[in-house]
Amino acid sequence: MTDLTNLTLAEARDGLKAKSFSSAELTEAFLGAIEAANPKINAYVAVTGDQARDMAMASDARLAKGEGGALEGLPLGIKDLFATKGVHTQACSHILDGFKPEYESTVTSNLWADGAVMLGKLNMDEFAMGSSNETSYYGNVVNPWRKTGSDQALVPGGSSGGSAAAVAASLCLGATATDTGGSIRQPAALTGTVGIKPTYGRCSRWGVVAFASSLDQAGPIAKTVRDCAILLKSMASVDAKDTTSVDLPVPDYEAALGKSVKGLRIGIPAEYRVDGMPAEIEALWQQGIAWLKDAGAEIVNISLPHTKYALPAYYIVAPAEASSNLARYDGVRYGLRVPGNDIVDMYENTRAAGFGQEVQRRILIGTYVLSAGYYDAYYLKAQKVRTLIKRDFDLAFEAGVDAILTPATPDAAFAPGEITDPVAMYLNDIFTVTVNMAGLPGLSVPAGLSASGLPLGLQLIGRPFDEETLFQVAEVIEKAAGRFTASRWW
Repeated sequence: MTDLTNLTLAEARDGLKAKSFSSAELTEAFLGAIEAANPKINAYVAVTGDQARDMAMASDARLAKGEGGALEGLPLGIKDLFATKGVHTQACSHILDGFKPEYESTVTSNLWADGAVMLGKLNMDEFAMGSSNETSYYGNVVNPWRKTGSDQALVPGGSSGGSAAAVAASLCLGATATDTGGSIRQPAALTGTVGIKPTYGRCSRWGVVAFASSLDQAGPIAKTVRDCAILLKSMASVDAKDTTSVDLPVPDYEAALGKSVKGLRIGIPAEYRVDGMPAEIEALWQQGIAWLKDAGAEIVNISLPHTKYALPAYYIVAPAEASSNLARYDGVRYGLRVPGNDIVDMYENTRAAGFGQEVQRRILIGTYVLSAGYYDAYYLKAQKVRTLIKRDFDLAFEAGVDAILTPATPDAAFAPGEITDPVAMYLNDIFTVTVNMAGLPGLSVPAGLSASGLPLGLQLIGRPFDEETLFQVAEVIEKAAGRFTASRWW
């Protein structure tokens, strides 16, 4: 039998239905792979082996009766931002030490209802703040990819670096992730995996540790476009516990695959040609355009004039919301508590010890821009800019554009510690933050390799709640580019 961990989620689903192997065998294969690889890759911060075996046995019993949900018996990894009942949920932060919630997030509840198996909790940037997975309290995740002929470790991107690395290293069939400014699409691009940030409101945020509530959205990272489509169908739902979730039917995203893109209009925004963009990123973009043109799509040049303001506006809105959301972590009810002379002293000691440097930086920025003298000058102005960014996209879609094609990242994966300037790190999200600011769906699909043999991704941006078109177009790119898998060194 081939190594079961190398299967795609769709292949594993079909194999289980055909009784080629059992969920127990599949789960055991992944637990063995995690045991062997995790000391080197550090993708998992908690492995739930016993729970996974129990869930797999229950799945096998259902499958034997000819029953079972859409994800029956399929082992997944869960980002440490999703509440999992009785299981480590700490947003990879010291301040949530020992926290195990008494409830399950809506997204993970949906997955378990469809029969999925939980392998464990995945590493991430602390409170989802980071673009390289170097801010986790549990240490950085190592990208399964290496430059050709090099042993140097590389970052997997962030904040969903554990999710992307686990999928790329075949340590799960797929993973949940979240995206506030690019945290699904950027790590997917840097690890040769597929990731989609759905439209804001497509997936419930209930039970997901909040970073910036008007920007956060859950989505899947998987090996293929088809796998992502299967996972999103289960993750998405309306939820009475999250009033920002949208009451629209969840389509069968898998059914959108295989459709021709002939006649679709693909927008190419001039503003995404940023200064200093490497030639290989431009070449990749042109290659993507050529593939879609060959498949019958019409290429249209468009303008999104407010793109240049997206990153600065994002780094006002996101920290402002973070400073508000993270005010609840004070050492009183749960998590870390560092004693002090009085309650204020205890708050200060706990927060100073519990939050990492990047989280503290963003809380301070956010508190500053929300303070009395600066609210209008910063936060209010950033929200106005956000409206203009969304309007740019609205006009493009009103003009008949079906999807927009851009690079996913400005470069390939880099080494840990290589980028020390916070602003230089924030620039990794230059192509992705606009999508969150406008609340649109965005998908990253692997499209090629850099000169040094590292994966590079292209991004597709769609109309609100039109993830189907993104899957349809992404599959054309995927078929033209082929699959990319890391050479095993771990």
